[in-house]
Amino acid sequence: MQRLTRHHLVPRTRHKNKRNKKTFDRREVHLTVGLCSPCHRHIHAVLDNKELEREYNTLEALRSHPDVERFVAWVSKKPHGTRASARRNIG
Repeated sequence: MQRLTRHHLVPRTRHKNKRNKKTFDRREVHLTVGLCSPCHRHIHAVLDNKELEREYNTLEALRSHPDVERFVAWVSKKPHGTRASARRNIG
């Protein structure tokens, strides 16, 4: 089992956004989930903070993103400690 990193479901850079104060209560803004490092890096490579805040602010929503879903399936078959290079999806 690898050490998990904390992923803020609503990115910290978006916490003070006025829209967040209307959409989320104080506890929801600070929720985190544990992710392995490769998955955490991949999520931030394919999704920007605004997308994470607005569309992917739950674990279920993150899992449903096609690129994330494909990556999780791929990395889960790799040996412990596998390092994957993350590339930002432009287009």
